[in-house]
Amino acid sequence: MAELGKLVEGKVAIVTGSSRGIGRAIALKLAECGADVAINYSKSADAAKEVAAQIEGMGRKCLVVQADVSSFTDAQKMVDEVVEKLGTLDIMVCNAGINKDGVIWKMTEEQWDQVIAINLKGYFNYCRAAAPVFREKQYGKIVNIASINGLRGKFGQSNYTAAKGGIIAFTKTMARDLGNKNINCNVVAPGLIETEMVAAMDEAAKDKSRTEIILGRIGQPEEVANVVAFLASDFASHITGQTLNVDGGQLM
Repeated sequence: MAELGKLVEGKVAIVTGSSRGIGRAIALKLAECGADVAINYSKSADAAKEVAAQIEGMGRKCLVVQADVSSFTDAQKMVDEVVEKLGTLDIMVCNAGINKDGVIWKMTEEQWDQVIAINLKGYFNYCRAAAPVFREKQYGKIVNIASINGLRGKFGQSNYTAAKGGIIAFTKTMARDLGNKNINCNVVAPGLIETEMVAAMDEAAKDKSRTEIILGRIGQPEEVANVVAFLASDFASHITGQTLNVDGGQLM
């Protein structure tokens, strides 16, 4: 069993959407806990390079890959590149996501398709690419980032909540598919977390959401990253198919 401060020592991880926000915090936390990390970005090349520099500054290896998470081909290429250049793959963290909010009677097909393609199909793409690697080595940790809104619904977010709820069901099924090969599949569902997406929220909506939080404050990306690192470690070896809410009691 690893020491608490070295949760994922010697492991190799992929974190999608890791140039900023929660993904960035996860990538840095996994590196801090001993993993080599491949980070994925779509447009924020400079931000991705900054994250990579921090990871390498910890003495860990880092691979930066630009990829469209909604592309099945891009996902497979990234997993192949990670295995080739970093030697293996032990941890898959799917985090990349967008929001295109709108009430159902005004939501466009494009808004729906874009969110589902990235927030749900993107998770399938990367988990599908990682699964054969994990099955062959009979070891793997999959941690998918959803949202408490995927558990309860949210006004004006039918596309986003459908994707996040789909992630939870998808992960439960993967846990059943892969459990006999020593592969753990779990979900972390954040509540209101201090990210660029939350910063862009309407202030009235943000204030209303804040009143739901029992602990009385918005969460920090690092607080989500801590839970991901635990689930990606062997301390969580007998946990699979579960959803852990990191929401300060917001959903309770």
